[in-house]
Amino acid sequence: MDIKKLKAFSVVAEFGSFSRAAAVLGVVQPMLSRQVRSLEEELGVQLVHRNGRGIVLTEAGSLLNEYAKGILATLARAESEVGALRASPRGNVVIGMPPSMGSVLTVPLIQRFRSEHPSINMRVIEGFSGYLLEWLLTGKIDVAVLYNAPRTKSLLSEPLLEEELFLIGAANDPSALPPGPIKAKRLAELPLILPSRPHGLRLLIDQVLSGAGISANVELEVDALPATIKLAEKRVGYTIHSYSLAHDLIEEGRIQCWPIVEPRLTRQLIMATSSQRPTTTATRALTNMVRSQVRELARQGLWRPRAVPRKTQTSPAPDSVAQ
Repeated sequence: MDIKKLKAFSVVAEFGSFSRAAAVLGVVQPMLSRQVRSLEEELGVQLVHRNGRGIVLTEAGSLLNEYAKGILATLARAESEVGALRASPRGNVVIGMPPSMGSVLTVPLIQRFRSEHPSINMRVIEGFSGYLLEWLLTGKIDVAVLYNAPRTKSLLSEPLLEEELFLIGAANDPSALPPGPIKAKRLAELPLILPSRPHGLRLLIDQVLSGAGISANVELEVDALPATIKLAEKRVGYTIHSYSLAHDLIEEGRIQCWPIVEPRLTRQLIMATSSQRPTTTATRALTNMVRSQVRELARQGLWRPRAVPRKTQTSPAPDSVAQ
């Protein structure tokens, strides 16, 4: 049964006149008459009796009108509640992020999301990119922020930004590296502290360096990323990470960083959802905020220094890149 026809009939029944009902609905009277007649033909009964003063409902018309009131009231409530859900989403949503995001994205994202969407229960799970991908595909999480996700029909992925990796060392650098970029071939000589395989960061570094014919001098393997930064600060060695993971310590002058060139080390930060499940309003609200928050943090210089920090204030000329 067509809702438009049912609504037209209900208004005619309420006002007892085609002309007055047409004025209320904002349609011409012949169109309204055709809608009611079509409804009668569909049901196989006469619904209204037309006379010179308007219309009178038949027995079938009175019965249908009672049902119509309930149907249209239910429809109006549904439209109102769905509209309210769109304006103020409710429900539960789970996001997974790498541990390295905790120092830059997790806290401001939670604070802003709770403030703007108090009716949504947000849960955060940390895990390496490989685990996040598995959890997303199995439905354990709704949204994932991860690195270098594979292209697959099961994922809807969106690049957020390209993240550059830096060499990180102590403020009082034991090797006295000059300010500015350092060539990747130096990584074969400097004592490096890196996570072990199959950590995604280690695999990326090994892949890029081996492609350039460089073998990294890894003297210590530590999978806890904050610990590698702390060890670098204590002059145990150097590590390689994104600027976002160490920006606080760099700004405080406790450690310093050098851009790596020839080749550069970069990775793609991606937001992904599953294409196998419908997107809820809560999920949509979260993905919109992740996108916005990443842009804002990048603008603030938390992913890449707006000015080269501390002991690297002036970029050297090409011939002064650390050999």
